[in-house]
Amino acid sequence: MREILPALARWYADRVPFGLATVVSVSRSAPREPGAAMAVGGDDEVVGSVSGGCVEGAVFELAQEVMASGEARLATFGYSDEDAFAVGLTCGGEITLLVRPVTAETDPVFGAVAASVAGGEPVTAATVVDGPAPRGAALAVWPDTEAGTLGTAGLDVAVTADARGELALGASVLRHYGPHGERREDAVTVFLQSFAPPPRMLVFGAIDYAAAVARIGDFLGYRVTVCDARPVFATPKRFPAGVEVVVDWPHRYLSGTETDDRTVICVLTHDPKFDVPLLEEALRRPAAYIGAMGSRRTHDERRARLAEAGLTEAELARLRSPLGLDLGARTPEEVAVSVAAEIVALRWGGSGTPLAKTAGAIHHPVAP
Repeated sequence: MREILPALARWYADRVPFGLATVVSVSRSAPREPGAAMAVGGDDEVVGSVSGGCVEGAVFELAQEVMASGEARLATFGYSDEDAFAVGLTCGGEITLLVRPVTAETDPVFGAVAASVAGGEPVTAATVVDGPAPRGAALAVWPDTEAGTLGTAGLDVAVTADARGELALGASVLRHYGPHGERREDAVTVFLQSFAPPPRMLVFGAIDYAAAVARIGDFLGYRVTVCDARPVFATPKRFPAGVEVVVDWPHRYLSGTETDDRTVICVLTHDPKFDVPLLEEALRRPAAYIGAMGSRRTHDERRARLAEAGLTEAELARLRSPLGLDLGARTPEEVAVSVAAEIVALRWGGSGTPLAKTAGAIHHPVAP
């Protein structure tokens, strides 16, 4: 959804009605995660994808139908081995979509949600999927306020509390309630889609490898910052547009920068006077990934220096060094692919093994 929101925001601002299809649940080897979206606007313009091409034709027709009727619909697509021409997923999974018309009248909070996402402000969009509440009704929840309604005050209160909890986790999930927000009931199904600000990637060392890592980090959706103490190297013209470039001592910059469990830290300084104090700071703070470039000899020497600085074995175990997966990479761009592959594998519990040599589901289950 995040990727297509700029287009949807323009349609909404121009009062162009559109049909919005959102993946609200998946099972088995589904191609997209909950929150993936496709929209059909004026002149049959299409943005986004819900399955990578398997069912988009049928979803296009559904979107047109809900725009014509003004009523939201729920649709499930799976795999049919009985009819080779049936609309379904060739991967064998199943997805459930909420397809709803969006206008200023049907969803008065959509514009505010889109503006918050564009501005990096955290927000959760709650939408009724099924039950006695109005299907497609929307409630927007920010950390300190909310807008819209799902139909009853009790339901709004219960969903608002859960939405703030999911927002803190950056999660998008289905939740079930009674008609007035009663817990442990399942009359009403609500999809909570959280838009937390993009995770950060902090790249230290403004070398050629850093430019490639920053480029692929930006492509993966991270908000990328490159930091180096040497102003001759830390210049914006050496890095992709949109990448923040900071001139500062790495450890000093990191000590004043907030990180969380989604933050990626790539240490490419390759110089003990920079990377040892930097890693000493990094390994004692929240982060999803902390990797450092260097040879195995450099790694051993660096690890010894960090141990002398007082880091524990548990803290040192968080360090991925030399960073990246074994792809045989040589160029900066190939090394960046190697680093990105390790980050993705760590995020989703992948092994890094060729899929041709594994069995079972291709997509690892997402932790609740």
